Amino acid sequence: MEPSESGPTRHPSYEGVWRFTAAAVDVSVPQARHAVRDLLVRQGVPLHDEIMDGLLLIVSELVTNAVRHAALLSPEIAVEVAIGPEWIRVSVEDNHPYRPKALEADWGQTGGRGLLLVREIALEAGGACDVEHTASGGKIIWAALPLAPVAPGPGAVPQGPVVTSPRTDPSAP
Repeated sequence: MEPSESGPTRHPSYEGVWRFTAAAVDVSVPQARHAVRDLLVRQGVPLHDEIMDGLLLIVSELVTNAVRHAALLSPEIAVEVAIGPEWIRVSVEDNHPYRPKALEADWGQTGGRGLLLVREIALEAGGACDVEHTASGGKIIWAALPLAPVAPGPGAVPQGPVVTSPRTDPSAP
């Protein structure tokens, strides 16, 4: 029996939103990266290898930033993964009020380029990233990436997904 064109649209089984918390300590960085990777594999998300690598690097950078810069005021952080039919969004939330900005690259320094790296990975993949305040005075830093690499036409500029918040319904674009 063939599916009816007038029937309801079925969403892929991998869609959803998952959230977990972790202590704001160094060991949480690889644990968060492995938890996200294991979730994506378990859910059968059709994620291109290049996007998976970039996404896991983003998770590492965002959790590292929370551990290094927010732990004093936020002993616990939250990691959220939202998966839609064509995109994935990861976010890290902490209770520290400081809202960082992506720094310009100063190749003479050994640190301070994490958010710059996150922004560049997201943009190169055709995604987006941002920092938002929470109602409790903390912040959420998120990045959204397409499940497959964007292949722009000749002379085209890749357009990222329209994502305004890590709390957006995962079935929305």
